[in-house]
Amino acid sequence: MDFTHILPSPSGIQYALLSTLGAILSRYRSTSGVLRPQKDFDIDPITGFVPPQPLPRLPAEYKLWEDALSEAPDVLRLSNDTSDEALTLRAEGEAWRSNIRSGPALDVEFMRERPRLLQRAHVVLTWLVQYYVHSLPPTHPPTPKRIPESLAAPLVKVSRILGIAPILTFADTITWNWELIHPDQPVTVDNMKLAHSFSGRDDERHFYQVQAAVELHGTQLLRIIDDYNQIPDLDEFTSVFKVARDLTRLTAIIEEISDLIQSMRSGCDPHIFYWEMRPWVEGSDSKGPSQPGWIFEGVDPHAPELQYLSGPSGGQSTVMHALDLFLDIDHKLQSKRQPAPSSENKRADRGFMDRMRHYMLGKHREYLQQLETSPRSIRELAQRTAILREPYNNAVKALKTLRSLHMRIACLYIINMSKTENPRSACPAAAAMERQAAKMEAGAKAEKKGPILGTGGTDLVTLLKAGRDATSRATLKN
Repeated sequence: MDFTHILPSPSGIQYALLSTLGAILSRYRSTSGVLRPQKDFDIDPITGFVPPQPLPRLPAEYKLWEDALSEAPDVLRLSNDTSDEALTLRAEGEAWRSNIRSGPALDVEFMRERPRLLQRAHVVLTWLVQYYVHSLPPTHPPTPKRIPESLAAPLVKVSRILGIAPILTFADTITWNWELIHPDQPVTVDNMKLAHSFSGRDDERHFYQVQAAVELHGTQLLRIIDDYNQIPDLDEFTSVFKVARDLTRLTAIIEEISDLIQSMRSGCDPHIFYWEMRPWVEGSDSKGPSQPGWIFEGVDPHAPELQYLSGPSGGQSTVMHALDLFLDIDHKLQSKRQPAPSSENKRADRGFMDRMRHYMLGKHREYLQQLETSPRSIRELAQRTAILREPYNNAVKALKTLRSLHMRIACLYIINMSKTENPRSACPAAAAMERQAAKMEAGAKAEKKGPILGTGGTDLVTLLKAGRDATSRATLKN
């Protein structure tokens, strides 16, 4: 019997070895009491996980990528858009896709030692992939979407060097997707403008800007974490007093982030989000595991990077992951805490948060590994130090409130909107055809509906409830 087909590819072995080695080194440094500074993980002291400057445009040899991205919004529309405008653009859209298919797979080795150019290449290539896939004419029954080698091969190589998934991520839409309005002024959310937009709507700009504001505001949170890890003796009185004060400040920061999240409603219409923005960012598994995904032409189908092809998600925010790890929120239900997880909590995707780390820059993922393996648990410190319990619990309560607000936003923008009609349909007959096509793609019978899925194909409601309840269970009892 030939067993070679079940053996991992050389690239898979290399990927697994490097990931394991990184985790071991991070765990060794943490358990030995040696914590690397945040700058080692490409974390800026002012902007945090956001680069301190806008990403530079790619050099002349990659001009065809930059030009294709500039042209895409003018000639491409979603595949199910049957408006008059979309119909008149179909020939131009097919010409754009034809140029992509016939283009060369440019070598990216030149950028290997230039991380900001690699990040820009990832932005450009992933946006091109989304434009290409989601403008393709629909097929019935659904068939796998094929990503041309001209995009697939360089994207996977760039992603491998950066240690990030070869798909549009939170970084590509939020933390890397901006320019300065006034280049001579500091990086602030008021001085940032969106570099790329699928819909061209102000609603999309507002949606991304709110999340960029959260990331920049989260920089204060990172300073608190760094200060905590630099304290020589956590049990000394002045240290305990500082931790209590920082936890109080942390609670205020979380509450301010909640206010930012609520501001989403003031500038982003739910209909525009659901029907004009969200379809563009869906990944290979957005329709669930039973539906055909994407094929990356010219790439080993067993390449480990191709395991991670979901779309961008708030679950990929490194700031929120860092906050969870600092407060010791147990999303995997590994600790015995009260109240016991509900049956619905247990059904949730417990590996979601770990999986989302693969959609982050490799260095940022290493930072989270250091936090996760640090022996300095602030929850354990608060448990044994009575004066810290209340400020710790207040921070946890604020985070639970934030997650409850996030659930309301998800309900408004996704769950409620899933029951509405696509306003881009030209006529009632076209709308009826779309509904029938959607049922065919979902593989569902008319009388039976499944759960609402997030961009990564996960049961959205169950996942969000589980995250909120896991946060609540971190609360310390007197």
